[in-house]
Amino acid sequence: MNTAIGDILPFAVAIAISPIPIIATILMLMSPRPRPLSLGFLTGWLLGIAVAVVAFTLLAGVIPDREEGASQPILGVVQLLIGAALLLLAVKQWRSRPKAGETAELPKWMAAIDTMKPGAALALGFALAAVNPKNLLMAVAAGASIGHTALGAGANAVVIVVFVVLAALSVALPVVAYLVAPERASHALDAIRAWLTANNAAIMAVVLVLLGAQLLGKGIGSF
Repeated sequence: MNTAIGDILPFAVAIAISPIPIIATILMLMSPRPRPLSLGFLTGWLLGIAVAVVAFTLLAGVIPDREEGASQPILGVVQLLIGAALLLLAVKQWRSRPKAGETAELPKWMAAIDTMKPGAALALGFALAAVNPKNLLMAVAAGASIGHTALGAGANAVVIVVFVVLAALSVALPVVAYLVAPERASHALDAIRAWLTANNAAIMAVVLVLLGAQLLGKGIGSF
């Protein structure tokens, strides 16, 4: 099980450090209704990650198991495709960086956060976790890794829980910090938001390159 957790760790971290959901969380915490919006968003975020990784874990279970020393062409093709997709996304992210003197642009839907209702915040969190292409690819990679291990259902469930918790930490921590000490957290969160906004594209480009290269290497090794 430790090996399985080690395999999914990079993908959980990649989801956790995605700047957009962190920025959305901070904006909700700075809105007129910080508690219901942020808690709704966190709930949707957790559900989205869980649903995606469970679905792909179950799908990965249909891939034939490898005999000792045998190749895994199906798994290898899946890993190569995901790795290539991550590298393409990395190029897109890098090219979207703001030029010198430009202000980084955030998604237009963020302007509506102040008027958002808790149900909409929950749906947004779910969509960003389960439908967003970058996070979806991470869930596919993690699900393929978990589903193709020789672990039982109970151990797989533990690995999935670890994945979901780690992937959700970056959204959960600001919410908890605000609930515990709202005034102290507000200043720190605003500074974090500004930094993430300016460096969003570069952060994700580097992460996607590293994960894409890792999956390409695993895919090649599966043949």
